[in-house]
Amino acid sequence: MESTLKLLIKKLTEIFSPSGYETDIRAAIHDEVKRLADDVRVDALGNLIARKGKGSAKGKRIMLAAHMDEIGLIATHIDGNGFIRFTGIGGIRPLALTGSRVRFVSGVPGVIGADRITDPGRAPTLEQCFIDVGASNGKDCPVKVGDVCGFERPFLEVGQRLVAKSMDDRIGCVVLIETLRALKSTPHEAYFVFTTQEEVGVRGATTSAFGIDPHLGLAVDVTGVGDTPKCAKMEVSLGKGPAVKIKDAGMLADPRVVDWMIRTAEKNGIPYQREILEAGGTDARAIQVTRAGVPAGCLSIPCRYVHSPSEMVDERDVSNAVKLMTALVSGPAEI
Repeated sequence: MESTLKLLIKKLTEIFSPSGYETDIRAAIHDEVKRLADDVRVDALGNLIARKGKGSAKGKRIMLAAHMDEIGLIATHIDGNGFIRFTGIGGIRPLALTGSRVRFVSGVPGVIGADRITDPGRAPTLEQCFIDVGASNGKDCPVKVGDVCGFERPFLEVGQRLVAKSMDDRIGCVVLIETLRALKSTPHEAYFVFTTQEEVGVRGATTSAFGIDPHLGLAVDVTGVGDTPKCAKMEVSLGKGPAVKIKDAGMLADPRVVDWMIRTAEKNGIPYQREILEAGGTDARAIQVTRAGVPAGCLSIPCRYVHSPSEMVDERDVSNAVKLMTALVSGPAEI
């Protein structure tokens, strides 16, 4: 029988909600958290904010953030034969596109092709890719300029490894939901924030952090790994535990927050890794620089093939991330 964790991962990753179109994923997450939180609201930018706890003399106002959106594509031109040129919503890797299946917000399916490449050793550029929706000419193409689509790929289990189109960052949303479910009590006023438009500039985290004005912030997101053949050197692997971020391209994590996370992991016997990500960032950057500044950090889920239609995580890392987040929010935040 499938675990409840796997069922939730499957449910959230198969929902189509690229940046700016988070309505469906927000509804699904709301359904999961409405009975777990003390109150739930949606702000002007569409962030879903669930509060747990009222705080205490020894507690803090803590913001925990995971983004709901996923990368997508937006149509920029329809040619006379009905082929659709597009650009990315978020960071798109052309190498992973050719042959991928997509679905537009309207429900129209399609497949990505590419212009003929004369050098077989080179990947196509984004400008050389197009979407084929089966139209015979521009007039009968059901897609218009400005229509948005995302990858269509079913959830897959490969042993302990789980594969889906939008682990980035539905897996972070799963960690927050399961932490909220496991949290019996907290001395803090804890805000579980499912943010919008992270992939296009951490926009949802920027506005929600301003509104919450936290004393401390943690993001939960995926990170790259260094455990595949001839990959970039990185001390993060699947199956060795969630990673405590020390630095990425957008943020230096507060050393006090890093120490708090590591102490908590070691005290509770939870495996963890230390992470330095040379490219990419998370909602933690927006939290850190809100208002007059916030001590911030990030708990990362190791993920292979990030920003592709088949992102891979290890179920054990997800479970241990839930344990660590629960332990962090259950006790005092000593930083």
